[in-house]
Amino acid sequence: MYQAIVVLHVLGATIWTGGHLVLAVTVLPRALKARDPAIVQQFEGGYERLGIPALVLQLLTGLWLAYRLLPDPAAWFGFDSPAAAHIFAKLFLLGCTLALALHARLRVVPRLNAERLPTLAAHIILVTILSVLFVIVGVGFRTGGVL
Repeated sequence: MYQAIVVLHVLGATIWTGGHLVLAVTVLPRALKARDPAIVQQFEGGYERLGIPALVLQLLTGLWLAYRLLPDPAAWFGFDSPAAAHIFAKLFLLGCTLALALHARLRVVPRLNAERLPTLAAHIILVTILSVLFVIVGVGFRTGGVL
C-alpha cells in the first residue's frame, strides 16, 4: 500500500509541477507578448481538469504519508526531527499555494484583461516556483536532503 501511495503522490506532483512549468515557460510568454489573457485562459481551461485533481491527490496522499511517518499531527509543526521539518515545509508551501490560488481566483481572474495580465503572470510564476520547491522538499524525504 505504501508504494502505491508514493506512486500516486509522485504522479500528482509530475502533473502539477509539469503543467505549471509548461504554463510558465511556453504559454505565459506568448500571452504576455500578444497581451492576450485568452491564451492563458485557454491553457488553464484544459489543464485545470487534470491539474486540480492532481493537487487534491497530492494533498490526500501527502497527509496519509505524513501521518504514517509522524502519527501525531501536532508534531508536523515543529522542527524536532528532519521528518517534521520536511512536513512543515510541505504544509507551508501548500498554504502559500492555496493563498495564491484563492487570490487569483477571487481577485485577479474576474478582472482579467490585457492590462492586468502581468498580475496573473506574477501569480503563475510564484505558483510554479512553489511547485518546484514542493518537488525539492519531497526529494529530501528520500535522500535525507534539503532541510
